[in-house]
Amino acid sequence: LVLTGGDDRLWKTWRFPHGSILTAGEGHTGCLSGCCFRPSGTQLVTSSRDSTVRIWDLGRSGCTLTLRGHRRAATACDWHSCGDFVASASRDCTAKVWDVNSEKCRHTLLGHKDSVNSIEFLPCSNTVLTSSADRTLSLWDVRTVSRL
Repeated sequence: LVLTGGDDRLWKTWRFPHGSILTAGEGHTGCLSGCCFRPSGTQLVTSSRDSTVRIWDLGRSGCTLTLRGHRRAATACDWHSCGDFVASASRDCTAKVWDVNSEKCRHTLLGHKDSVNSIEFLPCSNTVLTSSADRTLSLWDVRTVSRL
């Protein structure tokens, strides 16, 4: 499977290498800026210029959770390897770590001086890597919310 999101505000899963669309989901009011499968493969997370991060159930192709908290466009998202947390980056100069089970923001990562353009959990760790338009990369320990 290949997962895409785009300017049409849709996410799509594609059969590879045939190129046929298997499922698609709609609900964001802005272009999609990121999408990522949950490690179990049953859900996905998307980020959008509408400033929201959404969790989707692939079996139903429906949104099961909308995470709100960014003040500007959400630029990227990633899922932690344990499957319980997602991270998002935003043009509001912050990144957030969300607890999917409690449906709440666990941490807001502050320190970049410009748009945070990408975010990624390092494999099997509590470390997040962010990159920003301020020309910096930061490693964060999400247990202590501190830069490494």
